[in-house]
Amino acid sequence: MVIGIAADHGGFESKQYLIGMLHAAHHKVVDFGDNQLQPDDDYPDFVVPLARGVARGEMDRGIAICGSGVGACIAANKVAGVRACLIHESFSAHQGVEDDNMNVICLGGRVVTNTVAWELVQVFLQARFSGAERHCRRVAEVAKLERTP
Repeated sequence: MVIGIAADHGGFESKQYLIGMLHAAHHKVVDFGDNQLQPDDDYPDFVVPLARGVARGEMDRGIAICGSGVGACIAANKVAGVRACLIHESFSAHQGVEDDNMNVICLGGRVVTNTVAWELVQVFLQARFSGAERHCRRVAEVAKLERTP
C-alpha cells in the first residue's frame, strides 16, 4: 500500500516511528512533513496536502498526527473526499473503514504511545470497506454534504 503521513510538532516523534514501522512492513510512505521538529509549526500546513493527496487517490490511506489528533482530524475533514476520524482504540480503527470507508486515521501524538499508534495503524490498514448497501448509502449521503454550500 501507499500510505501518506503528516504531523506537526505534537506528532513528530510518532510520525518518525510510524514511518520506520511502515517501511519495515513493506509499505511505500509519502511523508508530507514536518521534516524536522519545529515547536511553532502548524498542522494544517502538513495535514491538508496529505488529505488532498488521499482525496485525489495518490495514496491508499493517510495518517495525520498532531498533539491531540483533534486539529489534524478537523483539518483533514475539510477536504472533499476525505473521511478522517480521531482514533484511540482498535474497534473504531477497523469499524471506521468497514462501515464508513474512513481513509485517514488521525492520532494524538501526546495521547497514544508509539506502540499503540502502530497497533491502531495496522488495524486501520488491514480493514476493508464492506460495500454493504446501507454503508454505501450513508457514505453517499455524507459525500453529498461536500457538494452543498
